[in-house]
Amino acid sequence: MKILYVGDIMGRPGVDVVAKVLPDLIQEYAVDFVIAQGENVTEGRGMSIEDMQELQSYGVDFFTGGNWSLFREGVLTDEHPVIRPANYPDGTPGVGYKRVTYATGSVLVVTLLGKIVGKDAGKPIKNPLQTIDEILETADKSDAIVVNFHGDYSSEKRVIGYYLDGRVSAVIGDHWHVPTADAMVLPKGTAHITDVGMCGTLHSSLGVKTDTIITRWRDGLVNKNELETEGPMQFNAVLVNTVDGLASDISHIQTIFE
Repeated sequence: MKILYVGDIMGRPGVDVVAKVLPDLIQEYAVDFVIAQGENVTEGRGMSIEDMQELQSYGVDFFTGGNWSLFREGVLTDEHPVIRPANYPDGTPGVGYKRVTYATGSVLVVTLLGKIVGKDAGKPIKNPLQTIDEILETADKSDAIVVNFHGDYSSEKRVIGYYLDGRVSAVIGDHWHVPTADAMVLPKGTAHITDVGMCGTLHSSLGVKTDTIITRWRDGLVNKNELETEGPMQFNAVLVNTVDGLASDISHIQTIFE
C-alpha cells in the first residue's frame, strides 16, 4: 500500500500548491491513499467544509488535525474524513481517530497532540502515549495504521516513533512547517519523520509574512499574523510504502516552484 502524507496546508497559498502538485504526484507514484494535515487550511486557522471539499477534489482522502482543529465549526462530524487530536479532554467535539476503508484496503488514522508552546501551553490534554495505547487496544484491525504527532518538541516527536516502532505503519510529525532530514524506517518496521514540512509560501515564517513576526519580536508590537501570498511556493510530503502493516520504505518529497 502506498500512503502519501501531505504536510500542513497553510492558507490559500497551500491549497493552490496542493492543486498544482498533488494530482500528478498521485499518478506518478500510483498512490493508494492521501492524508493531509488540515488544521491551517482556511486562513491559517482550522478548515472550512468548502476548503475541505476543494482539497478532496484534488485527491486528498483524509485530514489530520492539530491545535487549530476546533477553530471552525461543522467539519468535525462523522460524515467528514477529518479528525482532531485524540488526546483532547473527553467531551471535545469530533474524534481523534477513524478507520477508513477503500478499494484496496483499510487505514486507521490517528492524531495526537504534543506539548504546544505559546498560547496553548498548559491547556489540559491527556497523555499521548497512554492515549495511543488505548486506541490500539480497542480499534478494529486495519491494513495500515498512520499516527500523526502534532507537536513542538523534537524529543517527543522522536521518542513516540520508537515507542510505536513495530506497532504501527508510520509515525509522522508536523506543526513546525519546516521539514526535517530524518525520514527513515525504524528498526522494527515503522516509518518515521520528525516533521514533514508544509505546503505554501517558501520565504515566510511558517507561511506568515516575516515582517509581521520581526516587528512583533523586535518592537513588542501586538499584531496579527498576515499570511504571505507572494514568491516561490513549496510542497512537502512523505510517501510510505507498507507491506503487512509495516513500512518497507519512506521518502520525503519536496517541490519548490515560482
